[in-house]
Amino acid sequence: MKTKTAMITIAGRPNVGKSTLTNYLVGEKIAIVSNKPQTTRNRICGILTRGDTQLVFMDTPGYHRARTKLGDYMVNVTRESIADVDLTILVVEPIASIGPQEEGLIEQIRGSHCPAILAINKIDTVEKDTLLSVIACYTQAASFDAIIPISAKTGDGVEDLLETCGGYAVESPFLFPEDMTTDQPERQVMAEIIREKLLWCLDREVPHGTAVEITKFSERDNGIIDIDATIYCEKASHKGIIIGKNGAMLKKISSMARTDCEKFMGTKVYLTTWVKVKENWRDSDFLVRNFGYSE
Repeated sequence: MKTKTAMITIAGRPNVGKSTLTNYLVGEKIAIVSNKPQTTRNRICGILTRGDTQLVFMDTPGYHRARTKLGDYMVNVTRESIADVDLTILVVEPIASIGPQEEGLIEQIRGSHCPAILAINKIDTVEKDTLLSVIACYTQAASFDAIIPISAKTGDGVEDLLETCGGYAVESPFLFPEDMTTDQPERQVMAEIIREKLLWCLDREVPHGTAVEITKFSERDNGIIDIDATIYCEKASHKGIIIGKNGAMLKKISSMARTDCEKFMGTKVYLTTWVKVKENWRDSDFLVRNFGYSE
């Protein structure tokens, strides 16, 4: 059987729904999701194999104006992900105006000479007539191969998007085994799941200043997995918020994370968490790299 593959970058501003779309496309939760911007920090690879075609989707950090070393890294990940792929999907809000983030991404897509399609997300939140003005706005701004209205939340239009993506696949051996849905190491997935719960449970700047390191990941003879995780934050006051009164917040975060870890691993997980302070780690080249944010 002759096989085909396509490398596809999913780009857009923070909180536009890229990770939700990636998860829906792949059919499994491989990218963490929250209602806070800049949830995704690394390039997350999602793999969908259907018949003779394998589509490799790269979920990227939201494109924004960087204010820290970590922010610089995230912007660079997005910039590099648009180069040398078979297709870029630019995901936008259903708003009939183009913001500076979209302008910057359109400029990069144009410079890469990469085919691009526009996915207007969150169509479940607006009247259908609104989409006409959004389509007109982006049609004037750039030359997209296709414009597809979707809802990553409900799945509306996503199958049309998948069919369109399939048209960019070129004859090639599969890049990954057919049953694989992500290239992330299990340790990284576990760390991201814990960070997602921090984003869900904590307010303001606290969760954005956190990083998670898996210090132990071992499997017993009976299949149970033991995980030790250290949560790093930037201030002693943040540490107190993460732990909570009598450890209640850390217990809540750990319990939620353990449930998702077990779901992903398909077995019982024992999760132990600690909290440590690393002041201003997001502005340290060494610590940013140390926590896994490196090219």
